[in-house]
Amino acid sequence: MVGRGSVLGVAAVALGMVLTPGPNMMYLVSRSVSQGRRAGFVSLGGVAVGFLAYLAAASFGLSAVFSAVPELYVSVKLAGAAYLAWLAWKAVRPGGVSVFAPLELTPDSPRRLFVMGLTTNLLNPKAALMYASLIPQFVDVDAGHLVLQGFVLGGVQICVSLAVNSVLVVAAGTIALFLARRPAWLRLQRWVTGTLLGAIAVRLAADTSRPAPA
Repeated sequence: MVGRGSVLGVAAVALGMVLTPGPNMMYLVSRSVSQGRRAGFVSLGGVAVGFLAYLAAASFGLSAVFSAVPELYVSVKLAGAAYLAWLAWKAVRPGGVSVFAPLELTPDSPRRLFVMGLTTNLLNPKAALMYASLIPQFVDVDAGHLVLQGFVLGGVQICVSLAVNSVLVVAAGTIALFLARRPAWLRLQRWVTGTLLGAIAVRLAADTSRPAPA
């Protein structure tokens, strides 16, 4: 029902998205560095539930809503672009802090960590666009069972995202220690992150595409 090409296509898109710095990565890494791996994995649980919420919404008509109300789709994209531009500025501004820099964050309870991970993902423009516009492109209308196809392909995206983010949670402390001993690398990481976030923001703001029909 779901072709291998569709699965590989979604996996490739998901990998490219998760490797690009964004709100999820920044939150997970900052929590893992400041509060430890357990906190990072609890936060990742919230992120996973956020993906499931988007998957359910997309499978049951999010794309149709965006198609019927294109102004809403444009608003989501522009809001996401503005948010990413703000994150980019935070990274490159004088005195900006790297996502891997140790911060004195107040330890949060597991419940708050989970809720913050969920909220961060629900407000993540990359997640919204992934489910509203990108994944539907890989659904084969002629194969039928569109909702089931959507859940399978969304499940592929979630698996890829969780796998990569789990590696980041485990390695965040080691990466932070490596960069802390090399200030030039830390500055480079801030500028690379800021540049990528800024580029995504510009691309989102300039994109004129519309969500795929449901």
